[in-house]
Order: sequence, then structure tokens, then C-alpha cells
Amino acid sequence: MNFDEILSLIGGFGKFQKTLYVWICLPQIFLAFHMLISVFTGAVPPHLCRPTWPSTGMPATLNFSLLTQPDGQSELSCTVPLNHSDAVTLGDGHPPGSCQGHWEYSNNTFKSTIVTEWDLVCDNASLNNMGSSIYMFGLLVGAVLFGSLADKYGRRIIILINLATQAVFGVGAAFAPNFYMYTALRFIVGTSISGVIMNAFVLGTEWTGPKQRMLAGIITDYFFGFGYILLAGLAYLIRDWRQLQLAISAPGFLFVFYIWVLPKSARWLMANDREEEAWELIRKAAQMNGKPITKDHELYPVQLQQGYKTEGKTKVKETHSCIDLVRTPKMRKQSLIVFYLWFVNVLVYYGLSLNISDFGMNIYLTQLIFGLVEMPARTITLFTLNRSRKISQLAFLAVGGTACLLTIFIPSELSVIRTVLAMIGKFGITASLSIIYVYSAEVFPTVIRQNGIGLSSMCARTGGVLAPMMYLLRSISPQAPMLLCGLCPLLGSALTLLLPETANRPLPDTIEDIEGTNLRSDTSTCFERVSSPKVKKNSSGMSHASDVCLFFY
Repeated sequence: MNFDEILSLIGGFGKFQKTLYVWICLPQIFLAFHMLISVFTGAVPPHLCRPTWPSTGMPATLNFSLLTQPDGQSELSCTVPLNHSDAVTLGDGHPPGSCQGHWEYSNNTFKSTIVTEWDLVCDNASLNNMGSSIYMFGLLVGAVLFGSLADKYGRRIIILINLATQAVFGVGAAFAPNFYMYTALRFIVGTSISGVIMNAFVLGTEWTGPKQRMLAGIITDYFFGFGYILLAGLAYLIRDWRQLQLAISAPGFLFVFYIWVLPKSARWLMANDREEEAWELIRKAAQMNGKPITKDHELYPVQLQQGYKTEGKTKVKETHSCIDLVRTPKMRKQSLIVFYLWFVNVLVYYGLSLNISDFGMNIYLTQLIFGLVEMPARTITLFTLNRSRKISQLAFLAVGGTACLLTIFIPSELSVIRTVLAMIGKFGITASLSIIYVYSAEVFPTVIRQNGIGLSSMCARTGGVLAPMMYLLRSISPQAPMLLCGLCPLLGSALTLLLPETANRPLPDTIEDIEGTNLRSDTSTCFERVSSPKVKKNSSGMSHASDVCLFFY
């Protein structure tokens, strides 16, 4: 008897699991805060340089609107002198972007940001984007580090440690004395975000029955979307970046009560020879679900543990590595396409999410709209996935890419139309991102599925790292970032045509199944395989959390 059969006996999604998902979903709101906070804390208000030397006719009050373009970008700030009559005086050999006095910023929208505090404009503008990329790199480091640690020490303890880390270093970032310290603290917050996201999802999955796992995963996505929306209102009320950073981080200390309410994973305990603890948790879950275990079931711990040991011994004989993903022609083609799809989905998702000021509308309203789009985008995939993974993937990529591409042909003055097109692009990419999570796990055969998903995660995080840097291309052409956001998904949509359909089809077990036509008749989805004893295990008998759970946040 395996653990999924135990779950069917005690209830795969009863009161115990629903309560667990409340504890899992609450941190998702704060994860969205940390992921998207740089939209406001790193915003660049209109700015001008006030020289240190006396200048006749210098205005006491600056009219920043003269330098603001219709698309919301203050592109002239680094080239136009403060006093137009002093243009000759300023021609002293200094490059256009260098300020020999001090920068002054408009406070119409923001009281302060990290840009206004540390003058991250013109010559130093790239530091702002690099800071966001370093934060994204922290997500990659956290995925690798805390995935393996969770397999060794358990999901619960890693979640608790990372929630504490997120709160402490998030608050610390609000008091950072300089940009470099702020970036270092944000990097640590990024690592903790991955630790919470991955292991919270795995913990929930390991307690949930196979039939409910897909729906349960979508529930957590909705809470992330709710955090997305809530951040718009919070940032609107708090215009100072330090106070806003403190407001999203300090409530994290309230999660201290998770020490008493967050359960361990009985599946993990069983795989690590701690069957007595596992059995106590199983009894508790059964009691809460109204399906108490009877005396006839007392032998289940022994049977369950023996099952894990037997399966573990069997899997040791298998020897597959990441090289197998590209060793044979068809497998190589499918792997490279899936890697690209992960990369481009995350690249464009964060390329749009982190640069909403480019569309010319009110930044708070745009953030609210982009957050609202998340809900229907994730919901619609529940209806399209069962019909066709392949068509759903290429269709939403095409919608997202086309909408982004069309924005470059819309004049800057028509900011509403540009924002609507960007919103449609965000809808398509969000839906596509939800689909690739399921689709990719079904493309890879069982024997190398974990390796394939693990490398896909690396490609996704690479896209996240590059997303903030993409907007440095504006120095080449203002349309370059959106051109990239349009062409990359369209290429991905075309490449998807080369992938197989997996909806309601048997899943491949071996590389030979991919290269040939011999597929076994098993129509279970990747969600049914997550945490299943059939999945390739490591020496402790558990799948790596970093391989199983690949969130795109």
C-alpha cells in the first residue's frame, strides 16, 4: 500500500488539507509583495540636475512635466539643462548624463524611491536594473539550495526558517544605508522566497490526493494574484519606499505561529524511517477529516514503510543523467524547445510586470489591472488544458506575443490603447506560464523527468534574471523591449508545433518511448506523479523539491 492509497482512505482533500492550504496560501500574498515591490520602490520620477554654480533666471520651482514624454518616460532629463538659457554655460566638457550639482526629482507620484535617495539615474540608471536582476538571481540560488536542504531536513523546518529570513532581511532592507547593502539584503530575501514557494507547494502536494493536486496548485496561484492586486493599493497609500518596504516585511513576523500549526510531511517522514511520527500525523489528519483509522489499519505503517524501501531499492538500479536529455535526436529537440519556452515565459512575464510605468497610464491603476488579469488567465487554463496542451500553449503564446508586438505601433499619446494591449499580452503570457508548468512535465519521460524539470527551472530563473536588464535596450530604441517581448513568444509559439500532444495521452516512461512509438497506457498527469513513489528518488527515497516544484513567481 502506497501513500496515495492511504490518502484516499483518510481523505485526499478534507478539513486537514484545507486547513493546511490556508497556512500555505497566506505567505503567497507576501511573496507577491516582495516579487513586485521594485515596481514602486525602484520607480524613476522625472528629474533634473540643479548645478552648484549661480545661474541667472533659475526657477525656484521646477516644471518636470516639460521633460516627461507621453509614455511616462522622462527621457530628456539627462540631456536638457535645468535652465535652457544656460545651455552654453553647461557645455563644459561633461557628458550629457553627468550632473555636477545635485539631482532634483518630482514628488507628484512618489515621496521617495531608491532612485531618488541614491541618484540611480542617467549614468547610474543601470544599477537599478542590476539590483532587480540580483534579486532574481537570489531566487535561482534559493531554489538550488533549499530544495536539497528540504529533502534532507524536511519541508516544514525549511519553510519556517525562510519565513523568518524573509521577515528579518526584508525589514533590514527598509533601513539599508546604501544601495549596495540594500541589494545584498534583497538578494537574501530572494533566496528565502524560493525556499518558501517550493517547499510550501511540495508540502501541500504531499498531503493532497492525486485528483485534487491540480486544483490545489491553482488555489495558491490565486493568492499570489491577490497579493499582486493588494500591492497596488498598499503602494498608493504609502509613497515612501522605506515605509513601503517595512509595511510588506514586518507582518512576516506574525508567521511565528506557524511553529505550532504547520504540520510536517508524513510522506517525507515515512521515506526517512520516521514511521511513528508519520503515523501520528496520519491519525490526526484522519480524525480531522472525519475518517478515523480503525484497529484493522494498524499494520499500515509497516506496509507503507516496506513499500518505500522496496521501491527505493528498485530505483537505485536506474542510472540516468541530464546528458540523456540531449543525447538522442527527438529527446534533444523536445528538451531544447521546452527549455526555451520556460525561459521566454518568465522573461516576458517579468518584463511586463516590472516595467508597467512604460505604458503611460497611472502606475497604480496599471498595477491593479495587471493583477486582475492574473485571475481569469489562470482560470481559463483549467478548461483548455484537458482539451489540448499543445494548442493551448501555442495559442496563448501567440496571443501574448502579438499583443506585445502591436504596442510598438501605437503612438505614445494613446496610452490607454497601449495599456490594453499590454494587458492582453500579460493575460496570454500568464496563461502560457500556467500551461508550460503542466505540459513540460508530461513531455519528459519518467526516467529523466526530474532532470528535465530541474533544468527547465534553471532556464526559467535565467529569464527572470534577464527581465529587468531587458529594459536597458531602451538606449538603443524605445521600442526594443516590447519588440523582444513580442518576437520571443511568437518564436516559442512556432516551436511548440514541434512538440507532441500530451493531453489524454499515455505518458512516456523511457527515452525509447520518445524515440519510438511504444508508450504505456497511463493517462495520469504530472500532478498525479508528483510525490508518487513511481517518481525517480534520491538516496533518501524522496524526489528533490527543487526538481518537483518549479514555480515561476
